[in-house]
Amino acid sequence: MARLSGMSVPVLHRTFQAATAISPIRFRTEIRLQEARLMPATRLGEVTAVGRRVGYDNSSRFNREYRRLFGAPRAVTRPASARPDRAPAGP
Repeated sequence: MARLSGMSVPVLHRTFQAATAISPIRFRTEIRLQEARLMPATRLGEVTAVGRRVGYDNSSRFNREYRRLFGAPRAVTRPASARPDRAPAGP
């Protein structure tokens, strides 16, 4: 990314952080985790599979990062409609 923008890595890092208030690596991590959070709405799958779909080979790291960003483990934040053990609420 630095090469494409014509900047050195440190300059790109400072510029990116000044514009977004987070580092480029943290930004990428948050995008991946936001994508993982949205997956249950469109696909059912286990936590490990979701982590792999968004680029995590290590499920422990995926779970740790997810909990750090959202405050709860991945399984807890899935909507009830995406859980096979729960029926959707209705009238």
